[in-house]
Amino acid sequence: MGKRKRRQRYSGPDLTSELGLEKGDALELELTGIGDDGYAITEFKGAPVSVLGGLDDERVTAEVVWVDRDRIFARVTEVGSASDDRVESPCEYFLGCTGCQWQHVSYERQLELKRDRVVSELRKFRELADVSVEPTLGSPKELHYRNHARFTVAKWEENRGQVGYMSAVSRRFVQVEKCLLMDDQINDVLSATQGKLAGMSQFSVRVGVNTGEKLIQPKLPTDVNEVESGQTHYSEEVNGHRFRVASPSFFQVNTAQLERMAAEVAEMIGLDGSGTLLDAYSGVGTFAIMLAPYVEKVIAVEESASSVQDAQVNARGITNVEFVQGRSEDVMVEMAGTVDYVILDPPRVGCMPEALESVIRMRPRKVVMVSCEPSALARDLAILVGGGFTLTRTQPVDMFPQTRHVETLAALELAE
Repeated sequence: MGKRKRRQRYSGPDLTSELGLEKGDALELELTGIGDDGYAITEFKGAPVSVLGGLDDERVTAEVVWVDRDRIFARVTEVGSASDDRVESPCEYFLGCTGCQWQHVSYERQLELKRDRVVSELRKFRELADVSVEPTLGSPKELHYRNHARFTVAKWEENRGQVGYMSAVSRRFVQVEKCLLMDDQINDVLSATQGKLAGMSQFSVRVGVNTGEKLIQPKLPTDVNEVESGQTHYSEEVNGHRFRVASPSFFQVNTAQLERMAAEVAEMIGLDGSGTLLDAYSGVGTFAIMLAPYVEKVIAVEESASSVQDAQVNARGITNVEFVQGRSEDVMVEMAGTVDYVILDPPRVGCMPEALESVIRMRPRKVVMVSCEPSALARDLAILVGGGFTLTRTQPVDMFPQTRHVETLAALELAE
């Protein structure tokens, strides 16, 4: 199991003044672990260092790229002693744009690190300390899997109109000709717009990997006539179901892995054709629609008006799904005793306490939680376990190869 460590807390003097470091300075470092931000970690003269492009147990030379008041950021320039899990990054922009943290890490190790993080967060709660976590389910595509990009357009005189990303570490703009995480259709748009968007600050591209449809917002300048833009929605197909997705609506960025994740959710919840399923935070109705044939009724709750409108379009012809617009924590209060199964797919911050309290009062037979933030997942699972549920399965799913992010499915049953 790979070592993961949280970012060290630093209570010493202001690093910018005490250590006298400047951008470009070279540091000789022995790396001791991987932080929650995905970067390797160590110390320099007692101060925390996050090292881009490093792996634990490596000895490296790293160039200082940024010094915060409480942390040094450095980028590997030479590897003295390499990890067996190190690979050559395929991307020319790696370590510059910072969108990927792990292109230098073998995919097998990436999956281990993601499981490690889930385990680490669960272990912080006594109720979850003995829970078994399955190996991370790998993505069918390790590159070119994203169906959604948000690009920055440079506004500075020397590169005005160029398209790329802002580095989260150096705060510098990085022009990108091709992003290896993006579906080829997105890179086609990037190529067609590169250097032509002066006056804009950013734009997004969403594509239907299985339909070829695009949603590009906002509308691009008229002189970029080879790219149709300004659409209000696009469609994607998942497991034989067609889903309309409007510009403000959420949809998973990895279509191929979403298909596999939906199958995992169906297996976890084990529907037998009876009962009522509550799909909280239901988005455009992805789970509600795909699982509707296996229950008597589905109640899908979603706060976003655009998502509910999309879901109603997506569910045409399906008679046993009811869509309710509202905050899940508000709607669920009135549903005690009426639900047999629950799917919780909250935003990154996790469930509001009122939503979890409502689930505990409902006493459904089974609950499946879908989470993209392990710390929020662990907190919410501990509450449900303390409220009378047993955690039966925990399955990390890699929706975001080459990055530190991990989706996790967790199945619970009502304790007898």
